[in-house]
Amino acid sequence: MNNPILPFSKGTLAVVGSLLLLLVLIGSRKSPPTASPKSPLTESAACRFALASINGTAPIDTEIARQQAAIRDGSTAGLERLGWTFVKKARVTFDASYYRLAEQCAQCMEASGAKGPDTLLLSAHALQSLHRFSEAEAVARELVSTRERPFDYGVLGDVLIDQGKVREGAAAYQKMMDLRPDLQSYARAAHVRWLTGDLNGAIELMNLAVTGSSPNDPETAAWAYTRLSLYQLQQGAMKPALDSCNVALDLKNDYAPAMLARGRILLALHRPADAVLDLQRAAELNPLPEYQWALADALALTGARDRAQQVETQLMDRGAVEDPRSFSLYLATRGANIEQAVDLAQHEFTSRQDVLTHDALAWSLAVAGRTAEAQLQASRALSEGTVDARLFLHAGIIAALNHDNAQAKLLLRKASRIQQMLWPSERVQLETWRQKSKSNTKE
Repeated sequence: MNNPILPFSKGTLAVVGSLLLLLVLIGSRKSPPTASPKSPLTESAACRFALASINGTAPIDTEIARQQAAIRDGSTAGLERLGWTFVKKARVTFDASYYRLAEQCAQCMEASGAKGPDTLLLSAHALQSLHRFSEAEAVARELVSTRERPFDYGVLGDVLIDQGKVREGAAAYQKMMDLRPDLQSYARAAHVRWLTGDLNGAIELMNLAVTGSSPNDPETAAWAYTRLSLYQLQQGAMKPALDSCNVALDLKNDYAPAMLARGRILLALHRPADAVLDLQRAAELNPLPEYQWALADALALTGARDRAQQVETQLMDRGAVEDPRSFSLYLATRGANIEQAVDLAQHEFTSRQDVLTHDALAWSLAVAGRTAEAQLQASRALSEGTVDARLFLHAGIIAALNHDNAQAKLLLRKASRIQQMLWPSERVQLETWRQKSKSNTKE
């Protein structure tokens, strides 16, 4: 058996919710047998959706069209491969609609008689990526009861952790680690270390992960280096963090997560004009609330307030659809549309109860004046021992609102130590509340 993910009991493990190397399956999977002439490719709605032509001229679009044409000729052999190609397309374009097409491929496989573990794995991954966690868990549990491969336990662990079921998710990840210690396992173990407050351990394991990366899979390698850069930034190692981002962007040009991370580092180095260049491009490629929030803050620091307002207008138009949890955090931080911020966080909470969702709910409730409820959620957000500036900031302010000045000072001090992880507007908020805390102490 391999060494455990953490140097303590399996019950304290947790894991990142992302399956980044499942694309290996695209090239390595053996093709299932050809379907019979009676295959319901035209009778199943899922098959019709999966085989509908899509627009696009990129190489991956050509590959999708080729695979669809082969399947339309009467064979179901390529359905699984097509599903994973849609997953790849979703990652390349940051467009979740392709995960829905991957789900349709899994349903088409089932309609065509392929109801085995390969179908279950594709289905569980698509559902997890679409944040349909309860459905994904049921499929993933069926999968691991059918066979025991690393990716099977990986998707189960992802889904469990997203729902806040840390102990169960940890057990699934330990099995994954025992079966195959590789980039995927190391990256997940690194997240476990970070989630439970061991930043040095996270960096050590993430270094192992990037060492195991391959130029044949530049997207996964770029993702790994980007994660490493964020851990290094939290540690205060600015130059290594920048170096890691640069490696990620050398591996995959225009990789939005790496540009967002480099923009964050440049903001921490008080170089907002340089940060804008990265954040502008990152937000163009992946216009999610967190990206646009970062860009708006950076633009404001450079004095380009009109441009910042334009970005925030775009954020307000689409944020609730693109990423409800992050949009809720943004609204609460800005003190805008508070009722909507609470509604969005509460809706997210119905499907996942991880520490980040507890935090989003706590923060929106606090800004809405529901401070007692906010305190309960903030305590749960800190329950895993996560060292995170945003969690500390929100919990500190909530403690102050509940007149617990000693706890407020402690938490705000913790946030201040790693404030490089906050966006500029959050740092302003941190300083404001630290000053209030000091004034309360004097009184």
